[in-house]
Formats: sequence, C-alpha cells, structure tokens
Amino acid sequence: MSDQRSRRAPVWLCLGLCCLVGCRRVTPRSDLLWPEVALTPQDRVLVLAPHPDDESLACGGIIQQAVAQEIPVHVVFLTYGDNNQWSFAVYRKRPELGSKAVEGMGLVRHDEAIAAAGVLGLQADQLTFLGYPDFGTLNIWYAHWNDRPAFRSMFTRVTEVPYANAFRPGAPYKGEEILADLTTVLRDFKPTKVFLSHPADHNPDHQSLYLFTRVAMWDLGSELEPELYPYLVHYPDWPTPKGYHPNDVIEPPSELVDQASWQTLLLDRQAVARKLTAVQQHRTQYEVSRKFLTAFVRTDELFGDLPVVPLQAGAPDVSLAAGGAISSTRTLDSLNETEQAAFVGVEWRTVKLDGSDLVVSLDFSRPLAHDVRASVYVFGYRSDRPFPEMPKLHARLGEGSYAVFDQDRELPADAWQIDRSAKQISLHLPLALLGDPQRLLIGARTYLGDVPLDWVSWRILEVSACL
Repeated sequence: MSDQRSRRAPVWLCLGLCCLVGCRRVTPRSDLLWPEVALTPQDRVLVLAPHPDDESLACGGIIQQAVAQEIPVHVVFLTYGDNNQWSFAVYRKRPELGSKAVEGMGLVRHDEAIAAAGVLGLQADQLTFLGYPDFGTLNIWYAHWNDRPAFRSMFTRVTEVPYANAFRPGAPYKGEEILADLTTVLRDFKPTKVFLSHPADHNPDHQSLYLFTRVAMWDLGSELEPELYPYLVHYPDWPTPKGYHPNDVIEPPSELVDQASWQTLLLDRQAVARKLTAVQQHRTQYEVSRKFLTAFVRTDELFGDLPVVPLQAGAPDVSLAAGGAISSTRTLDSLNETEQAAFVGVEWRTVKLDGSDLVVSLDFSRPLAHDVRASVYVFGYRSDRPFPEMPKLHARLGEGSYAVFDQDRELPADAWQIDRSAKQISLHLPLALLGDPQRLLIGARTYLGDVPLDWVSWRILEVSACL
C-alpha cells in the first residue's frame, strides 16, 4: 500500500470529487484527500470478516464495485458471530444459557450474512464460514497451539467447529487449525487484494484475524503477494457522529490519522443506499446497534495498515509512541464501576535491539494494583520453521510479581530480564529465546480477572540482522 500521508486537496479537485459522488455535507476534515483504492480487471478480491456484518460495514462498497466490474470476489467469515450483544449482556449476569441456543444464534447470523451478500450482488457459494469461536480467537492466538488443549467456547462449551455447514466441521479450536484454513483459502482463491480487519481494532476477533492472516501470507510469500487493505470497525468514540449520515465521509480516528497509510473508496448514492440495505439484513445486530452500524454507511470506505517497524542491532531506540504507536485507552462506558475504578491504561514506548536482545518498553497510566494484571506478548516468525513450533512468549505482570512463559511453560528467571518502575517496564528477551526470528509480532494488554481493560495495537517488527 502507498506510503502517502494526508495532504490538502486543491479546491478544484474537491469540487470535482463532489460532482462524482454527489453533494455532501462538509465535515471537519473534508479537505483531506486519501489515495483512492482502484480495482482492475486482473484483480481477485478477498474480504476477510471476523463476524457476519463486518463485510457489509467495512467493505459493502468494495464488494459492489468488484461485482459491477465482474471481478472475482470471495468473503470468508472467521466466526458465526454466535457470541453477540444479547449473549454477552446475559453472560455478565451469569445465568445459564444453553449451548444449542447459542449455536442457533450463529446459524441465524449465517443466514443474515447470506441475505446481505445477496443485496451486494454475491451468491451463497461466494461465502465461506470457518466457524471458530466468537470472542475466543484471540485467546486461541495467545495460548492454544500444538500440544496445548483446544480452546473451549464461552457459550457453546465446545472445543471444535460445531456447524455442519462450516468450511471444516469438527476442526479443533487451535491456532494451527485457523492458520491452516486461512492458508487453504488464500492458496485456492489466489487474491490480488485482501480486505481484512485492522490491527488497531478494539475487538479481539478483529485483532486475531489480522494476525493469523499476516502469518498465512508470510507462509505463502513465494506463491502470492496480494495487497492488504485493513479496515477499522471498533475504536473508541468512532466513527462520529453515530447514526445514519449518508452525505458524510468516514475519516480515521484522530490518533491514527498520521499513523497509517490510508486509502479510500468513494461511493455514489446508489452504492450507499444498497450498502444500507445490506447492513439492515443483519437484523439481530441492527435491532440493538442501529446507530453504530449505520455510522458506517457513508460516501466512502476507509482502509490503511500500520507500518512494519525495522530493527537493526546498534540502531537507536525506535519510539513507537511518536512514530507509529496507538494510544488505545478505551472509553470506560463499557466497564462497570469496579472495573472503571481499577482501570490501568497501557501504551507502547520504544523497541530496539540491544546486541542479541530485543528490548520492548511500555508505559502504564498508573501502577498495577490489587487484581489488575498486564501481559506482554512477543511471538517470533521464521520462513524456514513452522509458525506453530515457534516460541510464543508471554510476560505476565502483577502488582509485585512477574514471570515469562512460552505458552504455559514458565521460563527460567535467568533467561530474560525486566526493568520495572511503578508506571514503566522494559522487557529484555534474547532473540535465541524467540527462535532467532526474522519477524516479530508484539502486543500488550491490561485486565481485571477475565475482563480486558486496555490494550495496544499489535505491531510487526522486522529483525534485519537475521534476514
């Protein structure tokens, strides 16, 4: 994707764009011009959606344009969306909820996705449903690989894909299984453009789909090199204003404007209207989140990835906070009073190579206290070693404790080092401990029990000394 940043468009060009897409109400940053996504007759478009409805919200216009140009399109859903808003609201009050009823919710959302796809011009055979656990795939990414047991879904209580109409019924809820399915889809469809969830998204399934897809793409690097177009759906206080504003544009959250290489797709009035109809087919979601969903039905769609961070031994610290980091503090509305009182924010500070050690530094908004914990994740990748076999390190920090694990195996304290103050940590990890990686995927979060409080965007590092 282009590295072009935001720039001010000449007045004559803004007027020309208005003529193309119809008059629109001026928004606070309507003078920004992002490069436009262009589809060619040679393209093959793959849309990867964490849940049914994400494909319509983020890519309803792209799908329509590809259909109109008779370009091959395929949509893949990571989950059936069975852990929906109603389920979670019920879960927070801890009642009994039958697993078959939850699977039924997934089948309803499956059918809603087929109806929405029909509005956008797709047939049912252009959709694939993988069937991994809604609200569970990031946990699979964290800790369910190889000899680790399969993840057990929160509501269905199953450990494998339960849906007979899924891509691979019975597939265990394991990291290598998700990776294998995505690899198969990519290899079979051979896309030239892949639209997928964003690494700065605040929904865990959106984060995991980006991560699994990135690894699958690296594994297939000798076979295909599609362009990646990440889209954002869940981010605090975004998009604004909420509700249906079909003459407005969607622009990046202010924290992300200069952090990613954004591109846009302009939609005409007919495409906007059809996108709204497609979104309305997701009835279970539309009934409870209408203002949120319709906020995506505007005169453009927005895509942009975060830059890969190169690391070289002996080079100065790379300041993620100033040159690519995401300040990811959540709105506290989603937390109850106890969780709000315990809230601790987390943000990247710097990364560097110190000799043969990776040093990752983070800031906290206040000291960890009581039951609030923090986790830092560092996963290595090499093209000559299967990713499931690579180390997946997890540093766990509490108020007065810390330890580093490779999944569930605690590493000796003399194998790594941590420098810690009340509101900062620096984690030193030997590259050998990470499998002498060519690339690294790093993430961090804070949480109270099972409730996530805050997290930073996952970032990709390239270790040039090992390439």
